[in-house]
Amino acid sequence: MLDCLPRCATAIVSALGAILLSPSFAQAAEDALSKAAGEDVQLVMRHAIAPGTGDPDEFTLGDCSTQRNLSETGREQAAAIGRKLEEAGVKVDVVYSSEWCRARQTAELLGLAPVESASFLNSFFEDRTEAARQNRAFRNKLEELAEEGRKALFVTHQVNITELTGVYPASGEIVLITLDENGEVEPGGSIHE
Repeated sequence: MLDCLPRCATAIVSALGAILLSPSFAQAAEDALSKAAGEDVQLVMRHAIAPGTGDPDEFTLGDCSTQRNLSETGREQAAAIGRKLEEAGVKVDVVYSSEWCRARQTAELLGLAPVESASFLNSFFEDRTEAARQNRAFRNKLEELAEEGRKALFVTHQVNITELTGVYPASGEIVLITLDENGEVEPGGSIHE
């Protein structure tokens, strides 16, 4: 088994490279960017790379020195995603952000629209009892935006996105969503950096 590791790792990396460089993968990425520009599509993003999981015990909302924050790679990732969206013609009226510093930093570095804090986007990783209430508030905001004909990008956390969509996003991943005729959230692809 151990003597397989170098060959197996090389085979896996080669296979992944072939998939990622394939025309169909590139086409899917281009299609997702085109879809993101649609008027009825909202964008829900997991904050950019912030090493670690959860938050330190001394976490205090509003005090970034007590939180996990974006790494340099995360800051670069957020700015690159903003440029990618802008180049693809994706326009949003507003960017809503969790009050966690890593989400706010991501939202600001995107540089797409004014950023507004929204507590319903705050992580409930440490307190799952908040999930249903926050998810209801999130859905209400989506319905409000649909009625007003406005488009938003929401920067939040993995647990929030998974609760809303069933998708487990990577750091910096954007899940495209629409509301069906019954007001239910429908994921419709994603954008990766």
